Amino acid sequence: MDWGEQMKEGKRNLIQAAAALLTNANLTGFFTGKIYQGGGKNFCVPGLNCYSCPGAVGACPVGAVQAVLTGRKKGFPFYVVGLLLLFGAAFGRLICGFLCPFGLVQDLLHKIPTPKLRIPPKVDRVLRKAKYLVLVVLVVGLPLLLTDSYGLGEPTFCKYLCPVGILEGGIPLMITNPALRDAVGWLFSWKMLILVAVVVGSIVLYRPFCKYVCPLGAFYGLFNGVSLYRMKVDSHRCTHCGACERACKMQVEVTKNIDSPECIRCGACVEACPHSAIEAGFCSRKKASQKAPEKAQTEPQKPE
Repeated sequence: MDWGEQMKEGKRNLIQAAAALLTNANLTGFFTGKIYQGGGKNFCVPGLNCYSCPGAVGACPVGAVQAVLTGRKKGFPFYVVGLLLLFGAAFGRLICGFLCPFGLVQDLLHKIPTPKLRIPPKVDRVLRKAKYLVLVVLVVGLPLLLTDSYGLGEPTFCKYLCPVGILEGGIPLMITNPALRDAVGWLFSWKMLILVAVVVGSIVLYRPFCKYVCPLGAFYGLFNGVSLYRMKVDSHRCTHCGACERACKMQVEVTKNIDSPECIRCGACVEACPHSAIEAGFCSRKKASQKAPEKAQTEPQKPE
């Protein structure tokens, strides 16, 4: 990564940090060990951020979906799903690249200078489908199907799998509340094991949780091809040199499918392209299509 790419990455990290701070603006909660319960908790933040984090000023969208699905009335989470559709239609997985606090955690961990691993492509393709299973089975399916005698379900993903809850909620609350430390059981140990695995994995692999597990990323990825924020490869400028794909840490085949559900819109490919052939922005496809005729007019015409 050259100096220009490092500067671009640094700016993105600053935006991520600002988004994480805004999402967890109740800083006094980290010292008092009390969860903010004001009106902001009625609004879902766009990225993955635990409701139980002492600093959280909004609700986690995945947690909010599960809270409705596991209730006695088993209603449909119209409000939450509507917000997710709005976020997805506007930004796609740009939210993963710029606005998700747990994405920032993984990015920072990957900066630790250690040998990095690369999953074989065939294995990687299979593993990436797991996050869709997590979305369908753990976020929606099991909470609806497995209920107790009172008709209540369990927030399966949040309770048993999500490492964000233990990082942002469990550990800070445990530090500030001695009574909670005495109540530690197997579930806390299990979630800590998952968190350790994700932390170690993030050091040697780029964003393993985003690639293979995150149901929110799976949902937003479905909108990459239709969201207002778009990316476009200008076929007139592209020489297929491969610089963009070498720069992409999500292993997206940029020139073949820049709207891949795996693209987090980080902009690394835009910065790496030596021919400025990649555009990113709101409604960029329209802009790109307007450029092609202009370039064609400047080319010399063949004699008849």
